[in-house]
Amino acid sequence: MTSYRVWAVPGLPEVQPGDDLAKLIAGAAPELTDGDVVLVTSKIVSKAEGRIVQAQDREAAIDAETVRVVARRGALRIVENKQGLVMAAAGVDASNTPAGTVLLLPEDADSSARVIRRGLRDTLGVEVGVVVTDTFGRPWRNGLTDVAIGAAGVRVLDDLRGGQDAYGNPLSATVVATADELAAAGDLVKGKAAGLPVAVVRGLPHVVTAHGEGEGEDQDGGARAMVRVAADDMFRLGTSEAVREAVTQRRTVREFTNDPVDPGAVRRAVAAAVTAPAPHHTAPWRFVLLESAGSRTRLLDAMRDAWIEDLRRDGKSEESVAKRVRRGEVLRRAPYLAVPCMVLDGSHTYGDPRRDAAEREMFTVATGAGVQNFLVALAGERLGSAWVSSTMFCRDVVREVLGLPAEWEPMGAVAIGRPAGAPAERAERDVEGFIAVR
Repeated sequence: MTSYRVWAVPGLPEVQPGDDLAKLIAGAAPELTDGDVVLVTSKIVSKAEGRIVQAQDREAAIDAETVRVVARRGALRIVENKQGLVMAAAGVDASNTPAGTVLLLPEDADSSARVIRRGLRDTLGVEVGVVVTDTFGRPWRNGLTDVAIGAAGVRVLDDLRGGQDAYGNPLSATVVATADELAAAGDLVKGKAAGLPVAVVRGLPHVVTAHGEGEGEDQDGGARAMVRVAADDMFRLGTSEAVREAVTQRRTVREFTNDPVDPGAVRRAVAAAVTAPAPHHTAPWRFVLLESAGSRTRLLDAMRDAWIEDLRRDGKSEESVAKRVRRGEVLRRAPYLAVPCMVLDGSHTYGDPRRDAAEREMFTVATGAGVQNFLVALAGERLGSAWVSSTMFCRDVVREVLGLPAEWEPMGAVAIGRPAGAPAERAERDVEGFIAVR
């Protein structure tokens, strides 16, 4: 198929709550035929379904429809709404509706599309596809366009993976958003202020499913199939929200999968670590990355032996020694280890024990800030971590096994890997309990 035609449907009346949209569309477009795609602006669907609410304060209506704030800049909010759509203002619209009211999006736009499709089949005897559209802005692009928020009888995604391009190259990532392309085509002829809320695309019958194909909830996800799930969404949050999310989602992970860790991700986390504040314009951080199983085993075996010796020297029973060693095995269960170290290059010596102790504390705090940056950045890479203090108790052993300079002071070890399960919910803490105001 090399061509298609798209036109707006004139003659539709002002839609009122309770109106049968299929009958209104059939009356205005009796020429509909099999294989057409009917594009319906969500605003008239919302009106017909009574999604008009009294709201002197649009912001309160947005709050009520919001599940999650994705990004915020001034008064503008990009949010995930109850329908799972990520968009500005949760889709709450105060235009083309009486003063003091706002329009909410259809509760289930896929269901709305199915109702319209069945109605057109019953009224006109035609098999058409139906797409419910709304206006979206898009990441990385200026301007607005219509996209599909509901669909019935339409192949919303055209999965070309496994095929070949014109040069015989395999297609491995190409999934075309057909329903969005249809919605955008219709928007060219509907217009935002022309009072033409319905358009028809003719000449693309291959995008329309046959009667009974994908009609049921179980067979066809409708436009919902186009919403990227959280696990696959690389841009789930705005900048400031992503920083807060990474900080709050950082957890101590003690069980890891066997999946290999991307060394590049760890190096990006180190790059974040070395942006931490430090005294005297110094850089007190060093990170030893144990990327081979052999290096990890040699270090952990030597540390275990030193620890057992210390515990026995402390008079611990063999049972107590074995129990403590088992508790410390989190590092051995991780597929990747990093040993952060502190160096005191650039530190000042005052000859005053009090001031010298404070100087060392400043460097220790700076090292901790770097490690915190490191852990948060790992969380941003979807890597779990556990910061374990054990290397601080056997620094000589660590330096000897890893061949580190004498001035490098190991400050624990970080176990890194893909979490084996979802982290436990963190108990809420009353922030006021950590604040003193003077």
